[in-house]
Amino acid sequence: MTRAAVPGLRSRYPIGEQLPALYADDDLAQRFTAGLDTVLAPVPATLDSLPAYFDPRLAPADFVGWLASWVGIEVDGQWPEELRRSVVARAVELHRWRGTRRGLVERLRLCLGVGAQVLDGGAAIWSATPDTAPPPPPSGELLVRVWPERASAVDRAQVQAVVAAACPVHLTCRVEVLSGPPDDGGN
Repeated sequence: MTRAAVPGLRSRYPIGEQLPALYADDDLAQRFTAGLDTVLAPVPATLDSLPAYFDPRLAPADFVGWLASWVGIEVDGQWPEELRRSVVARAVELHRWRGTRRGLVERLRLCLGVGAQVLDGGAAIWSATPDTAPPPPPSGELLVRVWPERASAVDRAQVQAVVAAACPVHLTCRVEVLSGPPDDGGN
């Protein structure tokens, strides 16, 4: 779709009707302004519905990708339109949780329709008592287990791409594809 020229779109504000009385009856002036109306009609139509362009649920389909670039989120052009709209609408939430287990699980669920469990190899400890033993050294591996939820099958390559984009550089990332949720609990 293009917003540059819409065939048959009539101007809501014809220029010929706004001319001074001297030109109101002039055939040349009316034909000339009618040509301008044809070219300029999409401008007021777009401006009248401008707020809808900033709502990913209402924006034209070709505009959603541009909105995604505004909010700093990547959408795949191969995804269904509703999924792209949903990812852009939830961009703030996805950014809020970026770099966390929850963020990775939500991104995998939303974008690929898979359930996920993230087992982090990092280590952190907090204690109110002094001389607490430090945690064991981190394993240096991020293990992500995925299984089909909304999707009928898991596309390992797509999961690997999402995980690699979210994995910290100091960890190695490994993906396991399961047939269903693991028995050992959640995240």
